[in-house]
Amino acid sequence: MPIIRKISPKMILGILLCIALAYSFWFSPSWLQLCYGLALFLFGMQCIEEGLHNAAGGTLERLMEKTTASPQKGLLFGIFATFILQSSTLVSLLTIAFLSTGLITLAGGIAVLLGTNLGATSGIWLLALAGQSISLSPIAVPILVFGILASFFNKKAKAIGRVLVGISLIFLGIDAIKSGFHDIGGQVDFANIQVSGPAEIAIFTGIGLLLTLVLQSSHATLILTLAALAGGQISIAQGFAIAIGSNVGSSASTAFVGMFSSERNGQRLALAHLIFNCVTAILSLILWLPLTRFVTYTADFTGLNSLLQLALFHTLFNLLGLAAFWKIQQPFAAYLRKWLPDKAKQELQPERTTKFKPLYLHENMLRSGDTALRALFKEIRHLNDLGVEVICHALYIPADQLDTVCATREMPPPEQKLELNVQSFYDAEIKPLYSSILEFASKVKLDSHENDYQEPMSTAHLAAFKTVEIIKESKHLQKNMHLVLSDPESPVFPDYMALRAKLMNILCLYHHTLPLAADESQWGEQSEQIQLMQQSIDEIEGMREQAFTQLRQGLLTSWQVSSLMNDINYARFIGNGLLEILQTAGKELA
Repeated sequence: MPIIRKISPKMILGILLCIALAYSFWFSPSWLQLCYGLALFLFGMQCIEEGLHNAAGGTLERLMEKTTASPQKGLLFGIFATFILQSSTLVSLLTIAFLSTGLITLAGGIAVLLGTNLGATSGIWLLALAGQSISLSPIAVPILVFGILASFFNKKAKAIGRVLVGISLIFLGIDAIKSGFHDIGGQVDFANIQVSGPAEIAIFTGIGLLLTLVLQSSHATLILTLAALAGGQISIAQGFAIAIGSNVGSSASTAFVGMFSSERNGQRLALAHLIFNCVTAILSLILWLPLTRFVTYTADFTGLNSLLQLALFHTLFNLLGLAAFWKIQQPFAAYLRKWLPDKAKQELQPERTTKFKPLYLHENMLRSGDTALRALFKEIRHLNDLGVEVICHALYIPADQLDTVCATREMPPPEQKLELNVQSFYDAEIKPLYSSILEFASKVKLDSHENDYQEPMSTAHLAAFKTVEIIKESKHLQKNMHLVLSDPESPVFPDYMALRAKLMNILCLYHHTLPLAADESQWGEQSEQIQLMQQSIDEIEGMREQAFTQLRQGLLTSWQVSSLMNDINYARFIGNGLLEILQTAGKELA
């Protein structure tokens, strides 16, 4: 029987939209010209974004890590990065990703976002200075040729060629948009709209918001506004209102991605961006008359045309927002933590009915190789922490008492009612999380920087694999622990209690040593702890001879010794596995 694929509502909506657009193109060549120019503009921005990312590699990420130590540096980075990439949304999403992986602080991220809004004004000034009378097509054609030629060389040249192609498409798109507005001219004229006063400003602010949400680019909205302004379709006041709406729309897009594809710190920054732009918009509307009159007086004094007036207004209200938030960055960050507190720690639940979700593996992290790798290691640390809890369950030690046991070195007696639950934990929690890690790792784009990421990726895979292998061994260990510890009268009970204590000692040493790995000043202490772990592993191995001695003396049966030997082997494997993780991936997991 043929398989009928279910068509989603989103797909139906997309098909209907394409049909409606095709129908409109048939009846209005001017509208087709306008949409053609807009399509070239948006695709050109995508090409520039992709090309710069491939050409620069981790340069932007390293700069962000180094230049967010102070609010002033963060602000300058936001301005510079947005000026180069000409996309405040991209820089905002990268900032959210880096904050989520711990590379920058929340206050540092807020400073970068303040800078992105100012940096976004640079593109409007460039477009406004280009003017309506200058045709960019003669410049665009040779740039397009050189960009395509560069794509036939190595990866670096291909990336630069991609940037050149993007620039040429933007130039061609701007000319097409201007031509489309010129042809539409008499058909659409918002300048003579009947509504006036606050209602008119509110309507066109909403238009700017909706346009940006649809186009997913405030730059695209503003190039349309500049073209419409130059063509006389809208008044200067209407253009100002659209600019305010476009700012809110760009932060709404970022907030949507950040809130649903980031961990808590990323969500806080996404909310901060939305609040900042909304408050800036409200302040601009409240101070509408002073701002617009200042622009008008400046234009009269300097002779600015309407396009440059729009650019000046766009810069002024962003400076207004910066002035409002600059002194309150730290308190603002504190309020964000209060409004969005840290999520409760996920606890092991063998009977969990919903899928165990990763904490750090979100699509936004894949925008950069550095953020993807850091998110991967943070999730593997999460897996590792769960693995430690599973080992505690295998030894019948309450996981929530791990810190107390490690501090006092006093082993709690086994609980009266022992459960075989490690297998359930593995099926319900560990395996789904490990699968998510593998799936995310397969999506990481190494591109031309594969050599830089190859070793860390191998380390990440090894750490995750070793953690899962340790948990599998603890499944086998728990079976005999359950059998023997349930019967204190068993002759082998003291041996299993000793094995339990030695393995718990290794677990405590590991639990204490892992946080030291990232701090070079603590490496001496870390080395001592690793030696102690190795000694404890050797002591577990030494229990074999004790078992044989008890067998020869008739204190234990061959069956009991055989089981004990197997469990000594499982315990030794767990200890060596923890030691290997500490030595190979400790710094990244710390």
